[in-house]
Amino acid sequence: MDVGEAIDNIARDTEEIIELEELRKLIESDDEKVAYVGFEPSGKIHLGHALTIRRMMALRDAGFKIKIFIANLHAYLNGKGTLEELDELAESNIKSFKALGLVDDTEYIIGSDRITPEYMVKVFQAAQMITISRAQRSMAQVSRDKDNHNVAEALYPIMQALDMYSLGVSVAVGGMEQRKIHMLAREILPKVGYPAPVCIHIPLIHGTDGSDKMSSSKGNFVAVDDDEKTIKDKINKSFCPIGVVEDNPIMEIAHYYIFSDNEKIHIERPEKFGGNLDLTETELHNIYAKEELHPMDLKNAVADYLIEYLRPVREYMAEN
Repeated sequence: MDVGEAIDNIARDTEEIIELEELRKLIESDDEKVAYVGFEPSGKIHLGHALTIRRMMALRDAGFKIKIFIANLHAYLNGKGTLEELDELAESNIKSFKALGLVDDTEYIIGSDRITPEYMVKVFQAAQMITISRAQRSMAQVSRDKDNHNVAEALYPIMQALDMYSLGVSVAVGGMEQRKIHMLAREILPKVGYPAPVCIHIPLIHGTDGSDKMSSSKGNFVAVDDDEKTIKDKINKSFCPIGVVEDNPIMEIAHYYIFSDNEKIHIERPEKFGGNLDLTETELHNIYAKEELHPMDLKNAVADYLIEYLRPVREYMAEN
């Protein structure tokens, strides 16, 4: 794979890369390079997480060592549960990531295992460089409780930045809600003697209820290990207003998980309603916007494709 092809593969379905030229230089370099993503163990692994895992696999194919950071301490600071509860969730999350394809040559790190005196000294050094308001701003889309701010909110982004230092990270990957923390890391890491990481941001998938973000805590998600009936039920109940293409979670699922691997989507419907359709993504958008396709016909097709797409995950989870 040449550099251009590697970059195209990595950049697919991303919101932004900061900075693209820095990523190019990393790929061209013969030095060891590490791509990392951190996940709070706070619930089921769902389609939003799966988008990120795809990009980690693209980075792996481009020669990066992959490190998945299970941020149990960060989840604890964010009020997601007791450490015991979070550690139990971490085990099932790791299994899901492996089921999605990150098995070989992937290192899984539990956050609490990384706390050393040297790490904490770096945290204290970084804390002296950042105001509380700056730290809180970086947590704007991450914090669980946005009304009652506490000291934990200031510690969280500092620790995340220093995790990148301690793990030898070259590229940090995360959803768009991580952007401000990543920008903080790019600012402070050079001040403690470590190069700023390239940051790759993944778009947030709308929840099945139409809200801004798919989230296990809101229950508006499709888990990667959901059984066939559950997938059908969740898709059939999803927000999918007739004639509306933008911010439509069913359209987003089709974009990321059907048209990523298929030129067309096959939609079955009775002859009295127009018969079956085979549509490119552009054709689907056009016909749906004109209200010439019923939401349930679209949902049935998307559910069938999604069931097949996630079949290897269900099989891996059942066998392991």
